[in-house]
Amino acid sequence: MKLGEKLGGRLGGRRPPLVPDAEVIRALAGLLCETGLTEIEYAVGDHRIRVARSPAGNGHAAAPPSAEPTAPAEVPATNGAGHPGTISSPVVGVAYLAPEPGAAPFVRIGDSVSEGATLLIIEAMKVMNQIRAPRAGRVGQIFAEDGEPVEYGAALMLIE
Repeated sequence: MKLGEKLGGRLGGRRPPLVPDAEVIRALAGLLCETGLTEIEYAVGDHRIRVARSPAGNGHAAAPPSAEPTAPAEVPATNGAGHPGTISSPVVGVAYLAPEPGAAPFVRIGDSVSEGATLLIIEAMKVMNQIRAPRAGRVGQIFAEDGEPVEYGAALMLIE
């Protein structure tokens, strides 16, 4: 018996309002963080729950750009994983440094980038995910190799 049938005449044929299930929403939000996805949708019958987050939120606090040019930052042996300007992979996939084979790369070491500029693409499950600069700065290091797989959380680039 369907919920609408259970409530019968009390609703005059209308469906009851959907009450969000906090446990389901928490579980979906946890999956977003765990998998690096930017959105997920769960459906049962006609009821859908969609949870989304901004793809720019990479979990790292961005350091404010300095007013004066500085010497290049020393990158630790962990490929910049601890540096505040490190851009980490939000998904598992294949990194592409150019928009298509044979094209010029999106950025090179030493290039100045503005906030929101595309740095590279990660192909995950046949979806091309643009990885954008979370802040303005200069490309100090590029850790990802073109056409090579990257893991979730792997250091991709360093923006100084």
